[in-house]
Amino acid sequence: MRNRFDRQLEMLNQMLIHMGELCETAIEEVTGALEENDMGRAKAVITADEEIDQMEKDIENLCLKLLLQQQPVARDLRQISAALKMITDMERIGDQTADIVTSAEFNGDENLKDIGRMAEATMKMVRNSVSAYVQKDLELARKVMDADDVVDELFDRIKKELVDTIAEQ
Repeated sequence: MRNRFDRQLEMLNQMLIHMGELCETAIEEVTGALEENDMGRAKAVITADEEIDQMEKDIENLCLKLLLQQQPVARDLRQISAALKMITDMERIGDQTADIVTSAEFNGDENLKDIGRMAEATMKMVRNSVSAYVQKDLELARKVMDADDVVDELFDRIKKELVDTIAEQ
C-alpha cells in the first residue's frame, strides 16, 4: 500500500514540475512578445494559461484522492497541503501572464528592460520553488523568499512608470 502511495507522491512531484515549466514558458513567451511587439505571440499565452488551469485541476484531484484514499499523516500531509497551495499560486502566475497580454498596449519601451529582469527573476523563483518543494531544500526555499523582494521592487517601479505614462496621455 505504501509503495502505491509513494508512486502517487512521485507523480504529484512530476506534475508540479510540469506545471512550473508551463508557468516559466508563459512568462518567457509574454516577455518575448512584449520585447518583439508580437501580439500574436502574446495571445498564445492565453492558450498556455488554459493548460495551466487544467494542470491545477488535475493536481488538485490527485491531492484530494491522496487525502481521501490514503489518509496521510504528518510529513505526507504537509507535502500534499503544500502542493495544494503551490498550484493555486502557479495558476495565478498563468492568470497574470494572460493579464499582461490585455494590458500590453500601455507598455512603453522604457519598461521593457525592467519587465525582462522581473520575468527572469520570476521564472527562477518558480523553478526554485518547485525544486525546493520536490527536494525538500529549506535553504533554496529561503532564497526564493529573498528573491521575492527583488521582484516586488521591480513591479512597483514598473507600475509607477505605467501610471505616469497613462496619466500623461
